[in-house]
Amino acid sequence: MITYEDKITAEEFLALRAHVGWVELPLEEARVCVEKVYFIVCARDGEKAIGVARLMWDGGYMAFLSDVIVDENYRGLGIGRKLVESCIGKLQSDLKPGFKVKMTLNSAPGKEPFYEKFGFEVRPNDHAGCSLDKWITAEK
Repeated sequence: MITYEDKITAEEFLALRAHVGWVELPLEEARVCVEKVYFIVCARDGEKAIGVARLMWDGGYMAFLSDVIVDENYRGLGIGRKLVESCIGKLQSDLKPGFKVKMTLNSAPGKEPFYEKFGFEVRPNDHAGCSLDKWITAEK
């Protein structure tokens, strides 16, 4: 039975990232990622972490959905949908009356249609430029 909870260990988070071939992070940095995030949701099959999604939000008008990962052996079961819905629902439930928030994300190549089902719009488009990013590393 698949369950969902608002916690994951740094080790589990790193294992899921490695499973999909994402950039390795030091354990200490991963701890910050899972402990200081606004909201995190983990999908579990028994004790095993099989999916995760993180939401960053400072209480203002911008939020960022990150690290939506589902173990390839569990894809197609609606787990990714539930992870994203949990993050959107958390944000909606915490908004003050009259507030509006733009939630952004960086999609893995080819996964854009998945996010479009939730109302996300691919950039660039008629009213928004393209998304940009850059890795910053510690100076030695």
